[in-house]
Amino acid sequence: GGAGRMDVLMRAVNSALFLSHGIRHDSHITLHLMGGPGPARRIWFDGSRLQGLHSDERAIAGQVNKVLQHPVPAIGQLVEIWPGLWHSGGDISTTIAEWSRENVTMVKLDADAASLKGEGGAELPERIGFFLSDDQPFTDDENSLLGKSMEERSLGSKWIQGHIAIGIVHHLLDEGASINI
Repeated sequence: GGAGRMDVLMRAVNSALFLSHGIRHDSHITLHLMGGPGPARRIWFDGSRLQGLHSDERAIAGQVNKVLQHPVPAIGQLVEIWPGLWHSGGDISTTIAEWSRENVTMVKLDADAASLKGEGGAELPERIGFFLSDDQPFTDDENSLLGKSMEERSLGSKWIQGHIAIGIVHHLLDEGASINI
């Protein structure tokens, strides 16, 4: 969405990266900051390399604020701020293009779509990336862009908060549940 709430994004980072006692080394999260002054910016956390980040929302927000003190890099140029945390110029279309080149299977989570949980035991793609909005639905332009590039799947008929959706997806993947992609 546009100018979303930072607390919602910090909860998403927390859910994507942290276990009760440790970090998910198989997880990444990219925040798309597109609602403020200046050009769009992406902040990318890589759980396999991340150091010095604690699972407290205020600590995560403090680190994000440090990133925001740096000038926005050129689109597609990833600049590492510290181990496991990069930022770059660009928006959702930049991430879609990168993930396409990297053969990431992309899924947009949407309560009105077909269920993510599938039947049977189809083998999962090696790399899966999920798109979810902040506290606002995706804009019409974002929906148009996302709809052209990926499948839409639902975690249920109710709209749930992003950090909860991330937790559910992690649970399904951790348990080896059948996924309908």
